[in-house]
Amino acid sequence: MQHEAVTILGGAALPVGKLQGVSEVGTQQLEHEVLARLVVGALHDAGLDKTDVGSMVFTLPRPYTQQKYFATFMANYLRLPCDGLVMEVMGNGMTPALALQTAVDQVRLGRTKVALALGVNFETGTPAPEHMMSSMRATGDVDFHTPFGFTPISWYAMDAMRYIHEFGSSREDLASIAVKNRHHAIENPIAQFRKPMTLDDVLAQRPIVDPLGLFEVPGRGDGAVCLVIAREDVAKSTGRPYTRFRGEGFFHEGAHQISEVPNDMIAFEAARIAGARAFKAAGINPDDIDLAEIYAPCTIVEVLVSEALGFCPRGQGAKQATEGETAIGGRIPICTSGGLLSRGHPAYVTALYSYFELLEQLRGRGGPRQVKNAELGLACTELGNYNAAMVHIVEAVA
Repeated sequence: MQHEAVTILGGAALPVGKLQGVSEVGTQQLEHEVLARLVVGALHDAGLDKTDVGSMVFTLPRPYTQQKYFATFMANYLRLPCDGLVMEVMGNGMTPALALQTAVDQVRLGRTKVALALGVNFETGTPAPEHMMSSMRATGDVDFHTPFGFTPISWYAMDAMRYIHEFGSSREDLASIAVKNRHHAIENPIAQFRKPMTLDDVLAQRPIVDPLGLFEVPGRGDGAVCLVIAREDVAKSTGRPYTRFRGEGFFHEGAHQISEVPNDMIAFEAARIAGARAFKAAGINPDDIDLAEIYAPCTIVEVLVSEALGFCPRGQGAKQATEGETAIGGRIPICTSGGLLSRGHPAYVTALYSYFELLEQLRGRGGPRQVKNAELGLACTELGNYNAAMVHIVEAVA
C-alpha cells in the first residue's frame, strides 16, 4: 500500500517555565487561552488557515486542569469544525509522541489533509507533594513498586549505579551530560533553565537519589506546543520549508517499568528495536543522522538511549559525551534544545518540544545552536523506563 508523504509544516511553542501560578496569589494563565494562541501562531508559521484543519489530536491535560473533555472544549473555543478526528491521548512520557503519531496517521490514511498535534501541560500551581502522590508514585506497579517507594527517578538512579559498575564509568562522566545540555539551552529562547553552569556546579548539588543530584534530574515546568501536520502536496503548495517523515518505529517489550523477570536493565531493548525499525523504514543507518532529540529525564537515560540507538558504542555513551561528541559541533549532536534537564520537562507535551526543535533545526532556524547542514533528525520518546519506545526520523525539505 502506497502511503501519502506526511510533513511537519509549522509549529509554535510556549517558553517552558513556571507559568500557571497559584490562584491564591494572583491571576492564573488559562490553558485554553494559551493553547489557542499557539494554534494561531502555528498555522501562521505553516501558511495555512484554520479552515484547512480537519483533525486535532490533543495530549491529555494534567489531572489538575479544571476543564475536562478538553479537546471538544477547544474545538468550540477555536470555533473549528473538524471532519476527521478530535480526541485526547495519554501514554505517560510518550503521550506527545502518540498525539503526533495519531495526527500523522490521520493524514496518511486520507482522513484529512491537515491535522494538529497539540497540548498543554500546566502543573506548577499544584504543590509538589500532591504532584508526587497523584502522578509520580502511582506510575509504577501500585502493588509491587509503590509500597517500596519506587519513583521514576529511583529507577533511573538504579540504571546509573548499574552503568557505573558495569562499564567503569563515573558520576562525573554522567554529570557532563547536564553541563552539555545546559550549554545548548543557553542559546534556546524557549528553554526553562539558561543560566551557565559547570561540572563543579552539578556535582555540588544536593542528592536526589544516589548517584543523581538536583541538576541531573528534571525540574517541574509548564509548557504548550502546537504542530501542524500536513500532506506533502499541501506543504509544497505553501512554498515554505518543511520536514518530511522518513521513517518511524515502535516497540513495547511487554514489561512495566521494572520487570520482575531478570533482564539486562540498562540495555533499553525497546529503544534499540524501535530505532532499528525506524532506520530500516528510512533506508539509512545511525551514522546518517545529523542530530537527535532524546527523551531523557536524567543524565543516565541520554547515555543509555544514545547507545541503544547506535549513536555510541555500548558502554561508551558517557565517555563520548565528555569528549564533546554529542555536543553541537560534535559527531552527533544530541538534545540541541537543552533536553529535558535544561529546556524543560512539562511531561505531557515534552516530546512535542523535541519535534519542534527538529523542525526549527531542519529549517535552519536554530540560531547560535544551529547544527550545520542539518538534513536528517531523529526523535525518540519512551513509555516508562524505556520498556516502550517510539522513534521518528524526519528530513529537511527546502
